[in-house]
Amino acid sequence: MLLRFRVANHRSIRDECELSLVGTATGDSAARVTTLRDQGKAVSLLPVIGIFGANASGKTNLLRALFDMRDAVRTSFAEWAAKPSVPRQPFKLDAEAMDETTLYEVDLMLGVNPIRYTYGFELSDERVEAEWLHAYPEGKRVVWFDREADRPESEGGEFIFPSSDSDSSTGFLGKQDILVPVTRPDALFLSTGATLNDPQLAALHRWFMNNLWLMTPGRDVKARSDWTRRLLADPKRGKEYQEWLVELLSVADLGISGIDIDRKNGEITLRHRGSDGSDVALDFLGEESLGTHSWFAFLGPMLSVLDAGTVLLVDELDSSLHPTLAAEVVRLFQDPKSNPRGAQLIFTTHDATLLGTAVLDRPLAREQVWITSKKTSGATDLYPLAAAGPGDDEDLERGYLRGRYGGSPRVSVGEIARALAWREKEREREQEAKASA
Repeated sequence: MLLRFRVANHRSIRDECELSLVGTATGDSAARVTTLRDQGKAVSLLPVIGIFGANASGKTNLLRALFDMRDAVRTSFAEWAAKPSVPRQPFKLDAEAMDETTLYEVDLMLGVNPIRYTYGFELSDERVEAEWLHAYPEGKRVVWFDREADRPESEGGEFIFPSSDSDSSTGFLGKQDILVPVTRPDALFLSTGATLNDPQLAALHRWFMNNLWLMTPGRDVKARSDWTRRLLADPKRGKEYQEWLVELLSVADLGISGIDIDRKNGEITLRHRGSDGSDVALDFLGEESLGTHSWFAFLGPMLSVLDAGTVLLVDELDSSLHPTLAAEVVRLFQDPKSNPRGAQLIFTTHDATLLGTAVLDRPLAREQVWITSKKTSGATDLYPLAAAGPGDDEDLERGYLRGRYGGSPRVSVGEIARALAWREKEREREQEAKASA
């Protein structure tokens, strides 16, 4: 499970930002208690985080940063050597940022008997400037490796393995003499070691391989629909997925009563309940609504993540789903019965109803709400809702829409209409001036 994510100098994120999924509430909380302990107290983790903010405030860039970190771990060993420079996107509105490193770091909880790990790296255009991996068995930090490109040989050189030097059985036990020489300056040590089958590094590498699925509504609907179809065609669990999908499609009040699957070509047909009680089949591509397509495309990735206990990133949840369905998706991840494997959902949205009580009861607790806003420099600022100081009984939906917590467009009532009216008057003056000339 993901505990924290830290990033700096990535797209609109100029200064360091940290997103935490660690529960902070002392009373009624959506967080789940884990076996991890911090200063003698059990650590709890949130299954859902919602990120709110105005357009172009950096919500998407935060999700993209997580996905790009995943992509770096997956591809640096095999693909970066063929690229003209290390793939990264530093903040462009400050010339100095182009020469500074881009930082990524995650805190994770891994294993059957969960152990916390901290893994991160810094990239320049030329190479991996720094990389580190720390484990916390029994709550105590053990440095598996620490990499710094400019560390002098007198201090150990680029790579040091402190835990190995102390013969720690909880440290990194891999074959340093083999892995270090074959790690290119422009490749991550984690990617290199996992590719060469180091068992300790492979466990962490698998987390990046199997986690952080990014959904971008409106751009990847076909790919996600194909994902849902593949679940239905699965020879072992296709019938089980079919039952789940029929139930979820029915719950969405789309009038769907069943699914027919052509096992030869993978085509599907959704059946609808007719006015006389009989089932009527509609062609999926030609006759189903956009809303049905969006929900169908959403279900495949969601069910896969719930089934595997991984992390789903959804950009603009409200673009795919009606507010009532969006609230139900949140509740699906919140409920231990429907999410027994501890899957996590991190989404961006403009849907303020998720902060209010209009959609049944508010599905998000205060500790699950984060805000992005744009500074005057154009850089993204990220902070939890609690930092804005809302009162205990405050209407969060109204407060957010009124801009009390930041993250809302600075537009006064009627300002856009007035701007267009002003432009129209300018055109009239220009035409009058030409006519009188």
